[in-house]
Amino acid sequence: MSQFLKSKDDVLKEFSINPQKGLDSREIEERRKKYGANEFSPAKKTSIWEKILEALKEPMTLILIIAAIITIGINIFKLSNGHEAEFGESIGIIIAIALSAGIQIIMESKSEAAFEALNNINDDIKVKVIRNNTTQYITKSEVVVGDIVALEAGDKIPADGRLIDSLELQVDESMLTGESEAVDKDFTVVLSKEKTSLAERVNMVYGGTFVTYGKGTFLVTAVGDSTEMGNIANELKGQNQGSTPLQEKLEKMASKISFFGGIGAFLIFLFECYRMFATNSFTFDNVQEAFVASIALIVALVPEGLPTIVAMILAFNIAKMAKNNALVKKMVACETIGSINVICSDKTGTLTKNQMTVMHVWERGRLISPEELKGEALVYNFCINSTANLQLKDGREKFVGNPTECSLLQAFNKSSYAEDMAYAYDVNKLGYNMIREKLEVAYQYAFSSERKSMTTVVKNNNSFTAYSKGSPEKMLEFSKWINTLNGVVELDDKRRKSIEKEITKLQKEAYRIIGFSHRAVKESLNWGSEQHLVEEDMIFDGFVAIADPLREEVYHAVQKCSAAGIGIKILTGDNKVTASAIAKQLGILKEDSIVIDANEIDDLSDKELEDIIGRITVISRSKPLTKMRVVNLLKKMGNVVAVTGDGINDAPALKNADVGVAMGITGTEVSKESSDIVLLDDSFSTIVKAVEWGRGIYENLQRFIQFQLTVNVVAVLTIILSEIFGYDLPFTTTQLLWVNIIMDGPPALSLGLEALRKNLMNKTPVKRDENIITRDMITRIISNGVFIVIMLMLVQQYHILGGSIEQQSTIVFTTFATFQLFNAFNTRELEDESIFPNLLSNKVMLYSVGGTFIIQILVVQFAGKIFSTVPLEIGLWIKIILLSSTIILYSEFVKMIKKGFSRVLTANSKQAKLN
Repeated sequence: MSQFLKSKDDVLKEFSINPQKGLDSREIEERRKKYGANEFSPAKKTSIWEKILEALKEPMTLILIIAAIITIGINIFKLSNGHEAEFGESIGIIIAIALSAGIQIIMESKSEAAFEALNNINDDIKVKVIRNNTTQYITKSEVVVGDIVALEAGDKIPADGRLIDSLELQVDESMLTGESEAVDKDFTVVLSKEKTSLAERVNMVYGGTFVTYGKGTFLVTAVGDSTEMGNIANELKGQNQGSTPLQEKLEKMASKISFFGGIGAFLIFLFECYRMFATNSFTFDNVQEAFVASIALIVALVPEGLPTIVAMILAFNIAKMAKNNALVKKMVACETIGSINVICSDKTGTLTKNQMTVMHVWERGRLISPEELKGEALVYNFCINSTANLQLKDGREKFVGNPTECSLLQAFNKSSYAEDMAYAYDVNKLGYNMIREKLEVAYQYAFSSERKSMTTVVKNNNSFTAYSKGSPEKMLEFSKWINTLNGVVELDDKRRKSIEKEITKLQKEAYRIIGFSHRAVKESLNWGSEQHLVEEDMIFDGFVAIADPLREEVYHAVQKCSAAGIGIKILTGDNKVTASAIAKQLGILKEDSIVIDANEIDDLSDKELEDIIGRITVISRSKPLTKMRVVNLLKKMGNVVAVTGDGINDAPALKNADVGVAMGITGTEVSKESSDIVLLDDSFSTIVKAVEWGRGIYENLQRFIQFQLTVNVVAVLTIILSEIFGYDLPFTTTQLLWVNIIMDGPPALSLGLEALRKNLMNKTPVKRDENIITRDMITRIISNGVFIVIMLMLVQQYHILGGSIEQQSTIVFTTFATFQLFNAFNTRELEDESIFPNLLSNKVMLYSVGGTFIIQILVVQFAGKIFSTVPLEIGLWIKIILLSSTIILYSEFVKMIKKGFSRVLTANSKQAKLN
């Protein structure tokens, strides 16, 4: 779309439009067919089969599918050789696959439905157009290319177009460009550079932006998918976000389990073949049996319950986050956000309120807060010299009209003047409206970019007063006097320089300064031609410092992020000064920080950008492609990146981030569509909560993996050692399957509900390439596993618990199960902390372990035919409990030794430094 390079007449000629007549009924339909409707093409809906296929692609689910195929193959092989088959494990694995896929599909479908409901809050606005030689109102969706659309303050622009007329027109394009200040538009300008940025195309207007001041008329040149917003939306549809860090970690874990399982199975197979040679029993049937047993070992190592537990934990947290104003669209995102170490954040509307606010008032030589304002001249100027209004909607003040003028009305509402006059805060009935009703407007000079001022003359009885506002330089130029605490005095050079110094100081802090002055006009002038007489010898009343302030919760949220090892980068459409000021307020601009413009980044190679990207804190004048490039480079360097934003200019970065977080209230539909999480309260602090929950989810997954792998390692080691030493297998296939089932059940799930630890947000983020199974976890899995195996061997071979010969198999089976239940308590702590401080905190786990133990008693005592068990006396049960509980004492002892060893190393290190 190059209409910004052409004059208005050339554009009207190009589209064959008479601006006075507009389109006729026949042309409207022709243009709708030729250029399309003013609607975005809906994204392709994912079918249920595509969702199922996507769920089955999860790394651990894939390994389960392979395990199911193997176990089914083994049982078919057994049947073909006349042996009894056992399909229970195969069925259990298939159920686990179905559960994990089903939970993921159901939960994401629920979030999808909630998201669609959020976007169905329709903004099908009324649009004023010229058609069939008359002015009429149509809906936004009815607008077509060639329509002549009239604009005035407060309108939302329905499509892209070339201005053909404008009067002091200003447009808020922040959702498209990221710039917080409204842009002055001028239909007379003809640009010459094809690469003119969107923000600099002052003769164009774009769909989705808002008119804040003035009025104008434009010719629609693009609708729907062809608009700037539509172009970005269409580009995003085909983009694939790629795998998340959790998926990558689980894929690595699956690969390692397969590798080590394969090595172990191969070694066992070789050992069995060697033994067959040694005993002259090498036959084809025996080799087949050895091969089948070896393959079964690989299956035994697979944590069948992991995909189900992952799905259930994530589903539980999706529900919890939704209650806390975070709508999770992609299930795995509620864990991924816990791993982020960089947040690339938009400024306007995300870190700031995207609402101009009076922060300081300079009145009578003092810099005061809006709440302290009492001067009548300033108050009247705020209220009368304005075309803006405020509306109360859901308890919040909504700006209608120019944001600067609205901020002045809001400042009046807060002022002591309003309070002293007992003005109510229902601005639709009282407040500034009372002042407007009290004074009659005799004449108003609209804001002029040439004079940089706006003046309103009011009549009160038989006298006239002129109130002016505009650039502080102009107000000082208009003024001969100044209002002080001692009354009105002459504005001499000393006072003028003092004021200019204060203004310069505030401007360096990125405040926008508006000056005010007034004067009494003794008699009626020829208002239309004597503006210069009205605006001379005025009394300077002061100025205000306006800014788009930080959201209340953002500073503390950013500090929490810093403590958690998460870096913040501001990517904004604003200039360096404004963006740097916000970074300073947040405390993230350090001595070595780099503030850089997007155009400077575009000139850098990836290698040059990679060298400095760690120190970049602010990127000003950011463009969508620049943001996306930065995000992709950070990911390539191993960072886990979250992007927050609300505008369409943020959408590409949101889509490419590991976690895209969009604002639900102020966010555009395209930004929300591109995100993984939508904040229903637009609060940055909700992101911090989500990070904490995400870290908790990750630790709970580690707890489950540690618990499950210990069960599997014990089973595999026991089988291997029994094979090597020629012992009978300590438990039957049914018993082994039973232990796997009950350990995948309530005890394992309860680990997923473990409460968040207090030190979570004081830890550094988990690196992208870091294994989900840490060295400490491996040490505990092997250490506790070996201890349990030794105990089981003692029970099996030396009958240390007593009991009859017939009871030994049952004792070993039960001891194996109860050891795992007690070891579940050990897995609740991932570091060398004692389990006892938090022992009673997870009530669900206590009930789960107790309930599972009762079920084990029932199985042993009353289901002997199914599980090949015999009843045990109460004395044996007590002995089994006491022996199994030693795993806790053993684990605590190991932790104590490790802590002591660590203290010695630390002391020696300190001593070495002193020496």
